[in-house]
Amino acid sequence: MIHKYTCQNGVRVVLEKMPYVRSVAIGIYVKAGSVNETEAEWGLSHFIEHMLFKGTSTRSAKMIAEQFDRMGGDLNAYTAKEMTCFYTTVLDYHAEQAIDILSDMLFHSNFDEVEIEKEKSVILEEIASIEDTPDDDVDERLWTQMYADHPIGKSIGGTAETIGSFDRNSIKNFMERHYTPDKIVISIAGNYDDRLLKRIESLFGSTDAHQKQNNSNEAVRIPNFHSGITSKRKEIEQAHISIGYPGLSIKDEKLHDLILLDSIVGGTMSSRLFQEIREDKGLAYTVFSYYSSYTSIGSFVIYAGTNPENVDKMMESIDRIVMDTQRDGVTEEELSNAKEQLKGSFILGLESSEAIMHRNGRNELILGEHKSVREVVELIDRVNLADVGKMAYEMFRKDRAVSIIAP
Repeated sequence: MIHKYTCQNGVRVVLEKMPYVRSVAIGIYVKAGSVNETEAEWGLSHFIEHMLFKGTSTRSAKMIAEQFDRMGGDLNAYTAKEMTCFYTTVLDYHAEQAIDILSDMLFHSNFDEVEIEKEKSVILEEIASIEDTPDDDVDERLWTQMYADHPIGKSIGGTAETIGSFDRNSIKNFMERHYTPDKIVISIAGNYDDRLLKRIESLFGSTDAHQKQNNSNEAVRIPNFHSGITSKRKEIEQAHISIGYPGLSIKDEKLHDLILLDSIVGGTMSSRLFQEIREDKGLAYTVFSYYSSYTSIGSFVIYAGTNPENVDKMMESIDRIVMDTQRDGVTEEELSNAKEQLKGSFILGLESSEAIMHRNGRNELILGEHKSVREVVELIDRVNLADVGKMAYEMFRKDRAVSIIAP
């Protein structure tokens, strides 16, 4: 059962007790990601994620790493388009020490200028590694094409120009605007006790760090989807292709229709794309579809990598599968299989404290609500053939965006 608690300054805490495990997973979610950045700040939320590991007024970066190593836990973080998360999983009797260190990182990081300059080089190497990975690069270029006039289409890492401009002041200014109590959620799952909640209140409930009043009247600009083609030449062995269609927001009541359609079209090994393009025709080693859903928009994406000589054949196969799905919908057997696969992966994916912590943290931060496993299963079972057929018809009849990287 999920319990919710709000600290006196507005920081939200969501907890799920798991007395049958020895772990406690802790996540600090901040509703600040690449969508919150101005042009000059492109990549800053990701940069801040890195800098919070670089030492505080009482702990060096090495001390932070050593303390988590001594606890036998792992410390990690990620930046997404709409959030940043700092998280760890430790043994239950180390939970209070872990939350102490996380709060120290969040509120008392030094942002030393020497460390800032060093981390710029690290992130530039990270960006270079993406550019050297064509299947990642082609996807980022697709999102830039689909949402060219909005931050949600930008890569999370930023550019060499923007990264080079970051300093202590730019970090502080961004955090004062976005790392505010109303945008912070602490998610706990595992074998915690009541002392941990008291510790969270003392650490997070009265702090004045990063607490400029958030402007709740800030205008929210809805991204516009742009069709078209973006291409890039690169000395590689394969051609990489990503095809994007406008999808659904994470709050859309028809989202499970899309999730099931994704499973049938390309989300599993039994999907239409995988069976025809890889198994039947041998045109690709990797071919799949995925959906991404955010607060105001979403996208459905098909990816495939193939020998440049087979690009036309592969595109013909993809187009035919898309057209057949749009025209004829899906079969009862496909829908039944997709439902069971989705329910199985959803339930099995919640068997660790870390997985439950992440689910609860994201739900609280973005949705502000928590559906039970039973409620989610009921939503999946409620989808019928007509629902999925209508979803396929409406989505695939729209103009698409295409990203290609080829030799």
